[in-house]
Amino acid sequence: MNQIQIPPLAEGETYIGAIGNAAGELYHVVLLPDDNDRSGFEAQLEWAKSVGGDLPNRLEQAMLFAHHRDLFQKAAYWSNQRDEDDDGWAWCQLFHYGYQDLNRTDYALRARAVRRLPI
Repeated sequence: MNQIQIPPLAEGETYIGAIGNAAGELYHVVLLPDDNDRSGFEAQLEWAKSVGGDLPNRLEQAMLFAHHRDLFQKAAYWSNQRDEDDDGWAWCQLFHYGYQDLNRTDYALRARAVRRLPI
């Protein structure tokens, strides 16, 4: 049985796990250490890039809530996914209640960045 090797982590990073995308490609998800204060969706995407990462997608956020919610404030955090029907809305994870919801992209929500490493 093959075991997935956990990649080396920088100080403050947390290994979240291995996950697959719709194309069947596997990758590691690593949570970066910084938590960014409330801001709009576009600003949070730019912040995540500036710290060497991306905002998590909805599946990654579900994993973060299920296994690492103690690393988040009890607040809403932006995902990197816009609504498919209206790009003025984007998805977020509510870390105080556990569900995901849509919010207008100009709303000010918190953010955490992740990095993805192919397996």
